Amino acid sequence: MNALQIQQARLNQLAQNNGKRIAVILEGRDSAGKSGTIRELTQYLSPNWYNVSTMAKPNKNTMKNWLRFWKKRLPKNGQITFFDRSHYSRALCQKVNGWCSARQYGNFMRDVNAWENSQDVIFVKFWLSITEKTQIENLTNRELSPLQYWKLSPNDKLAVAQYNDYTIAKEAMLSQGEWHSINYDNKADGRLELITTLCDILEAKIMPGSK
Repeated sequence: MNALQIQQARLNQLAQNNGKRIAVILEGRDSAGKSGTIRELTQYLSPNWYNVSTMAKPNKNTMKNWLRFWKKRLPKNGQITFFDRSHYSRALCQKVNGWCSARQYGNFMRDVNAWENSQDVIFVKFWLSITEKTQIENLTNRELSPLQYWKLSPNDKLAVAQYNDYTIAKEAMLSQGEWHSINYDNKADGRLELITTLCDILEAKIMPGSK
């Protein structure tokens, strides 16, 4: 097995023996590689052990009851939920694009740590970090790809112009609890580092004393 497959096998064993509620959050700029990483993470997992939560455009009621909405998406006991974007969208794209009010943003940043701590869930949070140059290359490749062009949205086209605004929002977000920033300029290296880090964390949480 190659290095990635060794870690996938580790994750397989940890998921099989998991008796806790685990939320694995992947946040990053547009085109950073969140969806592809989740496919790698779940490639060999039994569907009984995990599910995937993606972010759709929220309606008015969801916007008003933001954390209540996300509570319904948290994992059940013995399950891992992988979040391709999460409740932290309020601290990122909603903040940068003005989709939430200043009050909603402020309340979220004030309350999110206490909310997570009250959920009886293990939150493992990753930021997939890419440079502006890499983001431009990724978005260009997406636009030209016959397999991925459909993923390009009007918001993606704004992403490069908003790079510095996202940096400011990201730094504020990363101050909330424990985050693991992974260099994703090279996605293969980034995915290996992320899954290794995830397995290390879960080993300590699920199987303490195993090392």
